[in-house]
Amino acid sequence: MAITEAALWWRGCAIYQIYPRSFQDTTGDGSGDLRGVAQRLGHIASLGVDAIWLSPFFKSPMADMGYDVSDYCAVDPIFGTIEDFDVVVAEAHRLGLKVIIDQVLAHSSDRHPWFVESRLSRDNAKADWYLWADARPDGTAPNNWLSVFGGPAWEWDSTRRQYYQHNFLASQPALNFHNPQVQDALLETVRFWLDRGVDGFRLDTVNYYFQDRRLRSNPPLATSLTGTGAETTPYLYQQHLFDKTQPENLEFLQRFRSLLNRYDDRASVGEVGDEDRSLETLAAYTSGGDKLNMCYTFDLLGPKFSAAHIRSCVEAFETAAPDGWPCWAFSNHDVMRHVSRWTLPGGDPALLANFSIELLCCLRGSICLYQGEELGLEEAEIAFEDLRDPYGIRFWPGFKGRDGARTPMVWQHDTDHAAFTTGKPWLPIPAGHRALAVDAQIVDKGSVLHHYRATLALRKRHPALISGSIHFIDGGDDVLAFVREGSGERLLCVFNFGASPARWSLPDDLGSVRAVDFADYGSVVQGDALSLAGQHGFIGRLEHRTEKWNPVFGESDTQTKG
Repeated sequence: MAITEAALWWRGCAIYQIYPRSFQDTTGDGSGDLRGVAQRLGHIASLGVDAIWLSPFFKSPMADMGYDVSDYCAVDPIFGTIEDFDVVVAEAHRLGLKVIIDQVLAHSSDRHPWFVESRLSRDNAKADWYLWADARPDGTAPNNWLSVFGGPAWEWDSTRRQYYQHNFLASQPALNFHNPQVQDALLETVRFWLDRGVDGFRLDTVNYYFQDRRLRSNPPLATSLTGTGAETTPYLYQQHLFDKTQPENLEFLQRFRSLLNRYDDRASVGEVGDEDRSLETLAAYTSGGDKLNMCYTFDLLGPKFSAAHIRSCVEAFETAAPDGWPCWAFSNHDVMRHVSRWTLPGGDPALLANFSIELLCCLRGSICLYQGEELGLEEAEIAFEDLRDPYGIRFWPGFKGRDGARTPMVWQHDTDHAAFTTGKPWLPIPAGHRALAVDAQIVDKGSVLHHYRATLALRKRHPALISGSIHFIDGGDDVLAFVREGSGERLLCVFNFGASPARWSLPDDLGSVRAVDFADYGSVVQGDALSLAGQHGFIGRLEHRTEKWNPVFGESDTQTKG
């Protein structure tokens, strides 16, 4: 069956992530809801993105803010009704937006009927639907696996007199994907949402579905590496060889893709958290055209932000997954907002926000924006007594959790609670955020919001930025330079990561360079060089060529200048 252009909408698309609880409240209870999402979709469409990603809105006890699902086919009352969800889909489609929803398949809530039944005995119909194991002779857990959220990944159940495994909270028991009935049941829940018109799925913790059948203990991380990223949790002191990323996962992802292929123009993006194996895992999950359409890792969601780091990540992906497709993001609901992570000491957060969207829009792959980043919102400081995130509560004060990135969206600068709610918001809204509200930035042509809109529009006008190849050019310590080529155009993209101006000499074999039609990049062509302001970028059209680059690896062959 031929693949239509419509079926490839995901390839190079721009996705806007909505955290529903913090987007718009319409009931006055202080928590965002689906009606609020539908009400504010016009703002998202005005940015020029192609799709929305909705974080979980399923029925849940909310121990992990909806990532603990108790009914995969029901909307939690805090968010509204299934009819409200249908309105979101209809309005999104009216505005030309695709709808991607989160699917949390690796685990459920301990209040899910499946687990309630499973824990009743060792011989009921769902006894083997979760990962259960006997204690060792001394009563301790079956192995040394750890929870991401701290402590052992095993919880004792006094009824079955066994341990069950959990990768996160003890109230999030891991489903047993080795049982085909579990896979079938989960795929039926996916079918439920496909039938309601969703266009795609973001698969949470996609490499956590299977665990080692023999329950072997993980080896410790090499001594030379311990402590490099494990300051907040002991989880990172192990090599996670047996509690995730098992080979059986590939077959399940093929089953998942087969289901999606029965519907027109559907797509999937997977979240891969696999430490130093992330790119290898991403390559395996997106190769062959029979598993996931695209994946993202946490490589660009951390504290590193430099020309060398961006180049290293992109080139490593191109090498590891030449036929795969990445989805790049700088922020999401699980990490500190990138404006706070990356702004240089004494720097301007708005400048960093503008620089970041320019860079993101030029990378090869699909891109994902997180709500509020189009306003340049910084990470919110949340007092311990206001925390809602169990991860942050557990590891405070060394790790303050994820609530600082989850505070409510700010719509109006001069109204109570920034027009997010008429009640008390579930998380406090910083005064600094209110000053950056949508209504304040709409009237300011120099605002971050206008820069986002203009840059996303620029990306749409140039097909090479959507699906073209990428070829890096040496740029020095602070300068990242690369060429995007495709659909009959070549674009030179150059970014100065430093705070000070930089001068970058144009390679002789590039040909002539003309800046594209975009205002105020703060960089100009001066003879045979580019003059780049601090934390500014440049995009120029290359008019002539003397080389032909390999579309994946950037290898060159001499060609007559045309």
